[in-house]
Parts: sequence; structure tokens; C-alpha cells
Amino acid sequence: MNYKESLKYIAETHKFGIRLGLDNTSKLLELLGNPQENLNIVHVAGTNGKGSVCSFIAKILQEEGYRVGLYTSPFLETFTERIRIDGKNIPEEEVAKIVSIIKEKIEIMVKEGYSYPTEFEIVTAMAFYYYHQQKVDYLVLEVGLGGRYDSTNIIKNPLVSVLVSISLDHIGVLGDTIGKIAYEKAGIIKENSTTIVYKQLKEAEEVIKEVCKEKKSEYIEVNFDDVNIKKSDIQSQVYDCSVMGKKYEDLQIKLIGDHQVNNSILALNVIQFLRDNKNLKISEESIRKGLINTKWPGRIEKIKDNPLFIIDGAHNEDGARSLAKALDKNFKGEKLTLLIGMLEDKDINSVLEILMPRFNKVITTTPDSDRAMNADKLKEKISKYIGDVTSKPDIKEALNYTLETSNKNDIIISAGSLYMIGKVRTLMKNK
Repeated sequence: MNYKESLKYIAETHKFGIRLGLDNTSKLLELLGNPQENLNIVHVAGTNGKGSVCSFIAKILQEEGYRVGLYTSPFLETFTERIRIDGKNIPEEEVAKIVSIIKEKIEIMVKEGYSYPTEFEIVTAMAFYYYHQQKVDYLVLEVGLGGRYDSTNIIKNPLVSVLVSISLDHIGVLGDTIGKIAYEKAGIIKENSTTIVYKQLKEAEEVIKEVCKEKKSEYIEVNFDDVNIKKSDIQSQVYDCSVMGKKYEDLQIKLIGDHQVNNSILALNVIQFLRDNKNLKISEESIRKGLINTKWPGRIEKIKDNPLFIIDGAHNEDGARSLAKALDKNFKGEKLTLLIGMLEDKDINSVLEILMPRFNKVITTTPDSDRAMNADKLKEKISKYIGDVTSKPDIKEALNYTLETSNKNDIIISAGSLYMIGKVRTLMKNK
């Protein structure tokens, strides 16, 4: 298979949907020689901030000179973004080669009576195989959905398990309360291990602590009480903090929003743990360089000036609150335009309730997904909040209309589904 044929083959497995359980992943990886068993892994689960936290950790390790794999999902612009080493995407020819090998193993599985693997199971197996082949020193591994039954949870002995901020999302699959969702996310916690946890809502915290107690996993909660943000604007943020007893001054990140300061501090706790308990050599210089050089596209990311154009993947209540806070901090009293597309299975009403009071004009569009909410239907919902709403189902047409009807001093925010903002980002880069 060539690269295009490989992607087509992977995409066709989408019809098998999401299936809970690790039997298929286990069998497929067994046929591939269990590559995951030879990797040093930092495993990260949660609702919001997984990608940012993973990126901070990976970049700091990379700055120290380690060869670092980073596995994330979904992708924004190109499939190969999901599987990276030292910031470089997996080459297309490697995708083709590995998918051809995996296809042969799947045929053996199916003959033995196993179900056909899902898209995520195949991509995760590909990632483990590639990272093992490439002999990475460390792998920062982001959970796809939930934790307990996620394909990435096939791993047995991560260096550390990490839980980022947990909120309501994927309620149809993970449960309809914070407690139920936290239980699924806490499924990545292993026996006699260490779990580093973002400060959670009480309901989530109680569940995670209980799982840690059952598994005899050391519970380390990251506290943000002593954080002092000295500078915060649309370009960068500078702050002081303490991490596991060590004081840091004038740390700098280029990701925007208070939540990104917290995400970077969670990552710092992971790095400090690896230094103190796993004997990793990581200098303060590497930490500082790693933080300032971390990029995570699509999260309150400025992609243009005049008019100022920002994209953000706020698609659930927690994400909407983080975006709203950043808008209030940086653009209070400014004229704001929103280009938005959402997936039908998200908590759209909560997102709209938080965001709409901050915008003067809204353009709705339809994300490239079979789960997308129709632009007209979204317009109808938004009309309850704002008078100036326009529906443009085609993303390219919606973007052009947004730019044409804005002047140089306007501020445009494109938010909602990652399936939409990824395409917006590509279109804007090509302009």
C-alpha cells in the first residue's frame, strides 16, 4: 500500500465504531511482537489539556537531548501529526509500510475469530511499533478516549500516570457525572505506581484518591495556590511557582490562558518526579527552553494580525470557560466576531451559554464530520443569544465571509470542533 491507500484502509475501519475493551489491541500487539513492552512511557489522561501537558513534557525531555516520541489525537491538519519523534511527524512512507504489516496481522486475527480492530486500535498499534523501531528514549502517550478501555491502556508499567483536568465530555460513552467520568479516566492508574493529578473538582478527586488507594499508587496532587503570573498577554506569559519544593522564577510560555500556566506546572511536576525518582538528567536550562519552545496548535493560537485572528478548540464546557477567561483578560470591551462549528454529541448549550455574551457577530459552519451539527441548526440555537448570526455550511465559504465582513481592527475567534479549526488553520496558512 502507498500512503493514500493506507489512510483509506484506516478510515474504512471507522465503520467498526468505538468498542470498549482491550482484547483486540492486546492480540494485534502480540502479533507485532508487543513493541509497547520495551518503551519508557509517561501516560496522560483527562478531559482538557492533555495535548498541552504532553507537549510540555515531550519538549523539555527533547531539549535535554533525549529522543522523544509524542502520541496525540485527533490531528488538526494532517494524519501524521499524531505520531511524532522530536517534533517531527512520522514520514508518510513509514505509515504505508507499517499499515501493510498491520493489515497482514489483522487478517490472522480475524481468521482466529477476533473482531476487526477499530481505527484507534490500528493507529495506536502503529505508533507503538514505530516508536519501538525508532528506539525512542521516552514516549509521552496521550489517552484517546476515557482511560480504562482506551487502546493506550494496554501498557503495563508506565514511569508515571498523569491525570489532567476532568470535566463532562463524551457523556454517552464515559458516563453522565463527573464521578463516573473520573472513574473511567482513573482506569490508567497501575498497581504500586505513582499518579500525578491536576487539582480536580471534589467529586473527581474523591474517585481518583479511592482508585489510588486500591491500587497502592502514590497520589500527588498539583497545587496552583502559590503561582504568581507576572505577565500575560496574547504573545506570552511569565510566572513564578514552586514545584515539589523547588522554586522557579520567571518561567515563560507562549501558550495563552491561565489554564496553560497550570498545564505547564502539571508538566513540571512530572519532570521533577522523573528527575527525583527515575534518575533522569534534566537541567533547569532544558526546563526553561522546553517551556518557552512548546507549541500546541489550535489552542488559543494567534494565526494572523489585522484583523487579529485566533483559533481555539473549545468544544466542551471546561474549554469554553478557559477561552472566555482569556477573552475577558485580553479583549475586554473589544468588538469580537466568532466563527463556530460544533459536533452534535457535545454539550453545545453549555458552550453557547458561556461564549455568546462575549461576541457581537457570529458565523456558523458545519465541521467535516459525520457527527457535525448542521450550520443552520446551530444558527437557530445561537439566535436566542445574538441578533447578528449568519450560516455558511461550507468552511471555506464561511471563512471567506468572516474575513470579508471584518475590518482591520476587528478580533476574530474561530472556535469549536477541532475538525473545523484544523481546516480553518490550513486555509489561513494558504492565504
